[in-house]
Amino acid sequence: MRVRIGIALTCLNAVLLTFVAGTFVRAQTPVPAAPASAATQDSTNDLSVSVGKSVLVDCARPVERVAVGSGDLAEATAVSPTEIMLNGKAAGETTLIVWQTGGIRQFFNVTVHASNYAVNDHLDTVRRELRTEFPGQTLRVSAENGLVFLRGTVKDLDAAARAAKIAETTGSKVVNLLYVEVPPAEPQILLKVRFASYDRTLARQLGINLFSLGAANSIGSVTTQQFSPPSLTGIPGTSSSPTSATVSNLLNLFIFRPDLNLGATIEALQTEQVVQVLSEPNLLTANGKEGSFLAGGQYPFPVVQGATGTGVGAVTIQFKEFGVRLNFIPTITPRGSIRLQVAPEVSSLDFANGVTISGFTVPGLDVRRVKTEVELSQGQSFAIGGLLDNRSTKNFSKIPFLGDIPILGKFFQSVNISKTDTELIVIVTPEIVQPIPVGAPLPQVKTTDKFLSSDSTVLTNTQSAEAAGAKPATPPPATMPVEKLVDSMKPEEPLVIEGGMSASGGGTTNSTTSTSSTSTAPTQ
Repeated sequence: MRVRIGIALTCLNAVLLTFVAGTFVRAQTPVPAAPASAATQDSTNDLSVSVGKSVLVDCARPVERVAVGSGDLAEATAVSPTEIMLNGKAAGETTLIVWQTGGIRQFFNVTVHASNYAVNDHLDTVRRELRTEFPGQTLRVSAENGLVFLRGTVKDLDAAARAAKIAETTGSKVVNLLYVEVPPAEPQILLKVRFASYDRTLARQLGINLFSLGAANSIGSVTTQQFSPPSLTGIPGTSSSPTSATVSNLLNLFIFRPDLNLGATIEALQTEQVVQVLSEPNLLTANGKEGSFLAGGQYPFPVVQGATGTGVGAVTIQFKEFGVRLNFIPTITPRGSIRLQVAPEVSSLDFANGVTISGFTVPGLDVRRVKTEVELSQGQSFAIGGLLDNRSTKNFSKIPFLGDIPILGKFFQSVNISKTDTELIVIVTPEIVQPIPVGAPLPQVKTTDKFLSSDSTVLTNTQSAEAAGAKPATPPPATMPVEKLVDSMKPEEPLVIEGGMSASGGGTTNSTTSTSSTSTAPTQ
């Protein structure tokens, strides 16, 4: 029994001795000696922590003091003489400084990342919305360093913009790396405009002027002054100054009786004039682009430059366009209809209402202009403008008392009747058209005479690239980055035509010939 107790005591003493010896050895293990200048040297380390998370920092020496550069981003607490617990509070960067015994300092560059839980939760929400809004389109969303990367392929720019808006709900900056399917060519829109104008004028003039060159030894005239009477000169009955009549206006009838020295000028004229104008300008342009068309010419007119109160400035010549003009902007709506901003115009020179300045005759302009905005389906027509103008003007003059005498009073009356009838209609018809296929016959203009044959065949027999053995052109890509597609769709610089008008888009045609047809009835 004693032997067993002694053995047990011996074993217990051996265990205690081993434990005490190990503790003593660890206590006596020398700490690596720091250089003589260790008290003045600092060490720098990097620490990373997420918002709401903590990390434990172990120190080789007891900690005397700790400090954090920004307490709003991180918080440091000494949990033991050699351990510091660092808590992340908000995303950002700051510095942790630790003072240890012996004058040693340690610096830590602390980076606090956003909580992965919040980011992942937002990304899951974004992915779910993208799958709902864009079924069948593969879109991927990932987050890194506070940025959200959006990748995949969408059908058009509108889908790309919507996907970017959905990704922005994470609150982080979105890097749009989407690809967009290359859209087909913009539809081409042909606008047909039809001007139909019919002007008819009917004028009737009737009047009489009576004059005497010596009847009853007197000269004189009886007139209503509506039509110019002849001017009378001379003294009746004398040979030195015989009487005479000068007719300034060549009227229809002139009657004179030498034996009676009586004469009459009669205005009896009926005029009928008919003017018919039919203009059909057609213009093709792309969707959303402006097209401009002019078939006509320019007429000069003088402009006084730099006139002062004491002198006359220099006179310069400027030009103004006239003819058949068409400006329009077509836009295809989501409903498939075509919205038109259209401004057709037909103008012609009007010398009857012109003015003469310093020997220059400046004609007026007879203008028919319509400017409006309508919406039509393809092939439909609209009468966007119309005019029906009937006017009747009657000028009646008579000599008092004499003009009221029955039957004979007609010789002392004059009448001028003018009637005008104007009818105008403007019709527009938009159509979405396709180019003429390769190899199809091109439209030809019918001519009455044949043109001379060309001596050169270089231009007419130029070989195509395939026939010449050249490599075929590279087909366009199926997709491209969003920013590249947006750059390719920016509007081009306006087309400037020297000596004419400038077009801000679409096609422009200037011509000195017109499609108008005008017929004027002869004067009767």
